[in-house]
Amino acid sequence: MKSALRNKSLPQPIYWQDLPLGEELKLHIENALAEISCKFFGYHMVKLGNLSSQLNLAHCPIKHDVRVTNSAQSFTSLVAESTDLPLAENSIDTFVLAQELDFAKDPHQILREVDRAIVANGYVVISGFNPLSLCGLFKYLPVNSGSPLHQGRFFSCVRVKDWLNLLGFEVIETQHLLFNELFLQRPLFKESKWTQWCTQHLPLLSTMYVIVARKREIPLTLIKPKLKTKRKFSAVGASVRSVNSSMDDNPSSSR
Repeated sequence: MKSALRNKSLPQPIYWQDLPLGEELKLHIENALAEISCKFFGYHMVKLGNLSSQLNLAHCPIKHDVRVTNSAQSFTSLVAESTDLPLAENSIDTFVLAQELDFAKDPHQILREVDRAIVANGYVVISGFNPLSLCGLFKYLPVNSGSPLHQGRFFSCVRVKDWLNLLGFEVIETQHLLFNELFLQRPLFKESKWTQWCTQHLPLLSTMYVIVARKREIPLTLIKPKLKTKRKFSAVGASVRSVNSSMDDNPSSSR
């Protein structure tokens, strides 16, 4: 397994249109999060990265969303690197990372920053491209050579889940989306018989996945040890038996 850390930065797509069928991909992710986003709660949500910042979660009750990108764009709220977020610890209720790890130089550091800034029981949403899919195969072929997908990292769903578990996140939902090579830009038919059959029998070969996890923290409470007191007996100078024996030796004292 290749290391997740790269020495050089990767070219990142700025808009969904930079990806093959990008607008349709964006719509599928928004539909996948429409129901689960209703359960998000709190005051602050961070959409991390260019693609995440353009997602529209209309059903999410968190209205204050901060859109973090590494360069100023029309949709940017805060310019910062994903690996060094200017956010206070335990201050963010929900993080959304759409394809952010796929084009990251150091995905581990991004997740560590998310773990540092998220509150207990906060949500994190991660979507990514599946290396075991047709899209993962086509990225090594000379097809549509100008697409940023050729530079993508494509971490597997299982690998990302392992990273989350090590940081104390509990994965509560996983969705597998689409079965398309993307590079040929064929239309995406979610309701086709082929897609439905693959979703039922070959979910691990899907083009994309969406992981929803929560930060779990077990409170540490001190348990005081129970002190068992031992009875202490003080020494007595003379016992009852010795007193009686002395009275028998001196009968005059009883008169």
